[in-house]
Amino acid sequence: MDINELIAIVKNKLKEQINIESINIEDKSFLHKNHSGNKEGKFHLKINIKSNELKKLSRLESNKKVYKVLDKELKETIHSIQILIT
Repeated sequence: MDINELIAIVKNKLKEQINIESINIEDKSFLHKNHSGNKEGKFHLKINIKSNELKKLSRLESNKKVYKVLDKELKETIHSIQILIT
């Protein structure tokens, strides 16, 4: 899977399961290039989400909700994830 496919999958899954006004996903994989845990085919994503639904939750609960939606991708293709909710 390439990064563009992953971004499309992540965006669609989040939009299907969470009420989102806008979402922007950036590939930040270069930040992990020389890390020992970095593996080929694993990506680092920065996700900016504008969502009143998530904003009403605590930071912990909103992050848990995003992690739950992306469970499969986190196990298979995402090395690291950064979530910003506005």
